[in-house]
Amino acid sequence: MLSIAGFALVLVACATAPASRASNVNVTSDLSNSKEPNWVRDPYSKYNKQVYIAAVGMAGSRVAAEKNAIGNLIAIFDQSIKIDEKVSTSYQEAVKNGVIANWSENTAVYTTISVSVGMHSLIGAEIGDVWNDGKNSYYAVAVLNKAKASQVYSEMVTSNQAMIDSLVNIPPEEKNTLNGFARYQFAATVADMTTIYMNLLSVIGAALPSLKSGDDYRLEASSIIKAIPVGIRVHNDKAGRIHGAFAKAFSDLGFLSGGNNSPYLLEVNIIPTPAVYPSNYKYTRIELKADLRDAKTGAVLLPYNFNTRVGHVSQEEADNSAYVMAEREINKEYTKLLNKFLSRLLLEK
Repeated sequence: MLSIAGFALVLVACATAPASRASNVNVTSDLSNSKEPNWVRDPYSKYNKQVYIAAVGMAGSRVAAEKNAIGNLIAIFDQSIKIDEKVSTSYQEAVKNGVIANWSENTAVYTTISVSVGMHSLIGAEIGDVWNDGKNSYYAVAVLNKAKASQVYSEMVTSNQAMIDSLVNIPPEEKNTLNGFARYQFAATVADMTTIYMNLLSVIGAALPSLKSGDDYRLEASSIIKAIPVGIRVHNDKAGRIHGAFAKAFSDLGFLSGGNNSPYLLEVNIIPTPAVYPSNYKYTRIELKADLRDAKTGAVLLPYNFNTRVGHVSQEEADNSAYVMAEREINKEYTKLLNKFLSRLLLEK
């Protein structure tokens, strides 16, 4: 289920764009001392409820009143257009980095998505009328044409579903790979956003197709991870400490323990060296380099480096302490690093 504690729709962002004017109404603005229009109390006295969704906003300035009106219009959809912040952030990054454009077959719809990501506004929302009471209060009515909104969001649903299809329709031999995992993870994000569009269409009263949820694709992504073996090769290990720490990191994310024919290999090199200092203690400097590689091409997918210095009463104890320190660091950091790498795998392409 999507969290309701996030931002509205695709609408999560930095700057607020001014709402456009409704093209089919005459805006009554700044008419001081005029009679209060009926729409101030009831927007549907002017805007047909069968055609529009409308909301009124009031503030001490015209600009603020218009913003409040748009905000009140969004509030009508309330929890139907909320999404988890992580999903929203991933979607925005995908737009920013051109990932959406790479997968979208509909340039016009992609342009709409790109613009909407930067707005605290519903696509198609317009300011219908503005009225000033002759004192310090401004009123504005924001309207959303149901038919136009239904067309726009239906096109976005269709485009997103086509994008998902192109992401997940891959040959079986390519599915159980890190790239396959990334495709399904991104498909889940797109599906989450599609659910938001669908919820909005539902509020409008439009017909809805039957589509998979983001959780369906995440479940498939989880199955892919469980089918990917990763080999781990450690040089200069001590009592299997480092191998065990890395194995746990991969296991925590669902990976299988690898073998000789694993498609991915973690190559770990450890160099412990005595370090001489004017002290009664003996010191060991440990340098660790771990590269996650594509076993077929040898390409480094994720580099990791760690070094520290540890002192003890004897060189042997200093060596042991250095390995313990490295093990702790891997346990603390590597799973998070690996998870972040997997989360951004497709976004950074």
